[in-house]
Amino acid sequence: MKNICSILCICLLCLACNKQPANNKEVFFKGTDSYQREVVLENEPLRVVSFSQAVTEVIYLLHAEKKLVGISKFCTYPPETESVPKVGDLLNINVESVLQQRPDLIIVGSVVSKSTVEKFEKAGIPVYCLKEEKRLADLPNLVRMTGKLLNKSAEAEVLAKEYTEKITRAKSQGHVSGKTVYYVVGFGATGDFTAAGNTFIHDIITLAGGKNIGRELTTWNVSREFLFQQNPDCIFIREEDCGNFCHTKPYTELEAVKSGHVYPIPSGWIDNLCPRNFNAVDYISAKLQDSIR
Repeated sequence: MKNICSILCICLLCLACNKQPANNKEVFFKGTDSYQREVVLENEPLRVVSFSQAVTEVIYLLHAEKKLVGISKFCTYPPETESVPKVGDLLNINVESVLQQRPDLIIVGSVVSKSTVEKFEKAGIPVYCLKEEKRLADLPNLVRMTGKLLNKSAEAEVLAKEYTEKITRAKSQGHVSGKTVYYVVGFGATGDFTAAGNTFIHDIITLAGGKNIGRELTTWNVSREFLFQQNPDCIFIREEDCGNFCHTKPYTELEAVKSGHVYPIPSGWIDNLCPRNFNAVDYISAKLQDSIR
């Protein structure tokens, strides 16, 4: 009888030792987002809503677009996004429309309010806030994190290394045209705005071989007086704004406007930190070289 009791005790002890505590359950993902919130994903997300233009673009590059069930109305690239349900913009997110898509992960940029994030949390949906980076060198980090969230880490690492190499190669080539560059973020009655030296747009201009006239600025605002003092050699502006800018006084008196060195550029290449920024580097570099000839 004693032997039987001893055997039972040993068996029970072994079972107790092998039993894993519930709080040690293996999870798919655990990390801290840009709102300093700990986000835990029990399983790989299969239904994703993205409110970040850059993240949406990266999702397609990682061939994970089948997971997308909803996006912001500003997520318009690549063209295939046309078929994905639009569930609001960055400031006016339609919570009901999002919930109707039954997502198991929502990815937002840091411009989405924390109160909106909390609404989704109350509904039991994991939300990861992926910080909107400020420098081009940070793009690989955004790619890697998107890959982790979507179980595409291997593909993301290849892409991240490619972007890092492009930045390194552009720096080592040292294409310096000597041309001063003004990128028009905004103009007209509301004021003039350009890219300061602490922005990814500044990085794009510099990698392309230009000298950003806003390099010493710390804000987007620029005075009209400053602009005319600098009188840049080349001006780059969104395609849709180019014609209006070139026919609006007093910008018509700028030398770049008079000499035809104002170049339209797709806003999607330069207004958001995203993989297409490298298209902007190549385009600006080519135009600067043309202006020298």
